[in-house]
Amino acid sequence: MAGLEHVRVLELSQVLAGPYCAMMLGDLGCDVIKVEQPGRGDSSRGEPEDTWQAAGFFAVNRNKRSVTLDLHDARAVALLCRLAERSDVLIESFRPGTADRFGVGYERLSEINPRLVYASISGYGATGPLAGEGGYDIMAQALSGIMSVTGEPDGPPLKAGVAVTDVAAGLYCLIGILAALTERERTGRGQRVETSLFEAGLGLSLWEATELWWRGATPGRHGSAHRMSAPYQAVATSDGHVALAALSDRQWRAATEVLGHPEWARDSRFSTNARRLEHRCDLVGMIEKVTTTLPAAVWSERLNAAGVPAAPVLDYGAAFDHPQTIARSMKVFAEHPEAGRIPMVGSPVKLSMIPADVRLPPPRLGEHTEEVLSWMGVGDEEIASLRAAGVI
Repeated sequence: MAGLEHVRVLELSQVLAGPYCAMMLGDLGCDVIKVEQPGRGDSSRGEPEDTWQAAGFFAVNRNKRSVTLDLHDARAVALLCRLAERSDVLIESFRPGTADRFGVGYERLSEINPRLVYASISGYGATGPLAGEGGYDIMAQALSGIMSVTGEPDGPPLKAGVAVTDVAAGLYCLIGILAALTERERTGRGQRVETSLFEAGLGLSLWEATELWWRGATPGRHGSAHRMSAPYQAVATSDGHVALAALSDRQWRAATEVLGHPEWARDSRFSTNARRLEHRCDLVGMIEKVTTTLPAAVWSERLNAAGVPAAPVLDYGAAFDHPQTIARSMKVFAEHPEAGRIPMVGSPVKLSMIPADVRLPPPRLGEHTEEVLSWMGVGDEEIASLRAAGVI
């Protein structure tokens, strides 16, 4: 058992950012109760026959119990308030103002439970001209500038291949929750934690903001290349690509030896990082004339042996079968009562005394409703009545 089993978390969110945040807390031992709409649940559950959609739900909902409550009904709201009174953290991802309209906003629940840490994730944040807008990862990537710097220089702006603002918002929210829980140890009071996909996108854009503010240049697209160092990118090989990072002049000299052209280190076009950036196109063209003669794995081995960081560009099939992935427990499994043994991405956080583990498979919709309500003192007759009325 991990070390946060004394922390109870209510999750009122769906799809990715909020569920990911709650799952990370569940991996560390928290008792996570996921509150879902009866009959429908988290929209990532999809239709019963849509196994692909269900797999998306499995990805971010292990180590949770599912309770169904229809928050359009005052009886369900009352039950949620009772749950909040007994909880440490609440995570919600409604549009700003929606939780208040349901009667489960921060002001009300913090009066019921002053120790509650109330975390909100939205598309754009609780204030500002876009506060009321619904936001998804692609919009946050677009508006934060991420898409403008993703892709090849002569190509269109692209969305990053992974849902970076969703996942980052979940992680930023997690950081805020842990900070608020730590502060509660000192003051005895909870507080509100808030972040958004948009702010997460801006928060990730450190080198781009540096280029904008310190060089006065609007950051552009550089493909896989780094905007501040060269060579630092993927280059073609005989069977794919290898990513190399010769950040220092020493690494650059070592790379030229491996590539069989030590004279490049003395070429005035490539003598410093600033010069290599200025002549990057020529530099990469020369490098690829050499690297396309051998496989990526060979170049990766040779460059690393010379002290130049390098790695072959793997597809996800190869990445999740890589020995390092297995050694670091980044592919884990859970036994699901309907889907059988399901693979999931492991926890990237490793703590020596409270290791993350998979205690519960992703829950079936409402699987733990009666269990949780009984724990709250709701009798069998009332539970039956609530179920008959569609409240749970």
